[in-house]
Amino acid sequence: MNITKTPIEDLLVIEPKVWKDNRGYFYESFSTKLFAEAGINGGFVQDNQSFSQKGALRGLHAQSDPFAQGKLVRVIQGSVLDVAVDIRKDSSTFGQSYNAVLSGDNHKQLWIPPGFLHGFLTLEDDTIFTYKVTNYYDKNSEIGVMWNDPDLNIDWGTEVASEDFLFSEKDLALPLFKDFKSPF
Repeated sequence: MNITKTPIEDLLVIEPKVWKDNRGYFYESFSTKLFAEAGINGGFVQDNQSFSQKGALRGLHAQSDPFAQGKLVRVIQGSVLDVAVDIRKDSSTFGQSYNAVLSGDNHKQLWIPPGFLHGFLTLEDDTIFTYKVTNYYDKNSEIGVMWNDPDLNIDWGTEVASEDFLFSEKDLALPLFKDFKSPF
């Protein structure tokens, strides 16, 4: 497994070694030992999975303490543009985002520690997205910021026109970053 640092501290890209042959492929997607060596001491408690059509934009979400979550995210089928935004107030990269294309073909994963907003845009129909989380979901701990916030200036790419994005009503009601008070 190759674990790479991103320009944002503690945010990591994980690329597993994939063995392919005439039957298909095999790879190890999680290893407590290897992840701990990279500083990922998740203590994962729950796995979540979503199924989305092309253009579904989910996010930008997080949970505040005492239910803050670290997330290990990957795509089983299809592809997404995955985005993490640093909302740790004392971080030198506060308000900065990082994005990566995760797909069923490239097998990349992203480790998103507590203190980050997270969202993704599906780039293909029938995309299956999964994530291991370090804490349980708690509705009262939900926080978030509008996906197209002008201060964050996230580049969602050009593969899907923004007028074709699919949203939940909840995501369309999220505040702007300037009105957001980070609990981290």
